[in-house]
Amino acid sequence: MRCLLCEKKPNEYWFSNWCKDCRRIKHYISLYDERVYEVLDSVLSRSSDKQDNKIKVEIKTEIENKEHHLRSTKQSKNPMDKGSKNPTDKK
Repeated sequence: MRCLLCEKKPNEYWFSNWCKDCRRIKHYISLYDERVYEVLDSVLSRSSDKQDNKIKVEIKTEIENKEHHLRSTKQSKNPMDKGSKNPTDKK
């Protein structure tokens, strides 16, 4: 039997109505309700150019977040940076 949703893949189990992927989609819909449709519409209904632009913006944001995290981690690991590099040096 074929999946009732995608109509392409075989059912996951002989007594089920959906394939493995469509069952996941059904699960997301039951968890997030209308939010699933909003996300699908906002992401998948874009033209190719807009999809590429969205990807670039998301990657840029992710890089900036990682750089900020690295800077804050480096500052917290080096509490002696304000003075001498060697904690045994006397001022």
